[in-house]
Amino acid sequence: MKKWSIYSIAILSLLTLTSCEAVETIFKAGMWWGIILVGAIVVILLLIFSKGKNS
Repeated sequence: MKKWSIYSIAILSLLTLTSCEAVETIFKAGMWWGIILVGAIVVILLLIFSKGKNS
């Protein structure tokens, strides 16, 4: 069986999703990545500042 390339997956998703659904999916993924990254940055900053106060 032939491996699925990124191009065939992209074409399949473009054919199965309407344009609004595709854009909605992209923005939902982007929103969650943004939330995860902001949360990680806040945690890292809190760890840095808490270690600075203890020293």
